[in-house]
Amino acid sequence: MNVAMICKALSDGNRLQIVMMLIDGEKCGCKLLETFHITQPTLSHHMKILCECGLVNDRKEGKWHHYSLNCETLKSFKDFIGGLSCACEKGCDGM
Repeated sequence: MNVAMICKALSDGNRLQIVMMLIDGEKCGCKLLETFHITQPTLSHHMKILCECGLVNDRKEGKWHHYSLNCETLKSFKDFIGGLSCACEKGCDGM
């Protein structure tokens, strides 16, 4: 898992929204296009980034791609984030 690539992928608002949409299951690219009102090449660009970092799986059926979350990568990323802590967790001002 490449944490930097995942953080970079999620730094874009559209890609973050796409990940949130995929939480409840696989979605066809056509549904994502309807939701975002973006061009197909723009969607392809976003999906390529999400797939390359491992957060999203891609399955082709006919002319459409179907996307779903890669639960293993998401769990590893969640565990990484959950393991981050401040050295002064109990006693830092402003935390």
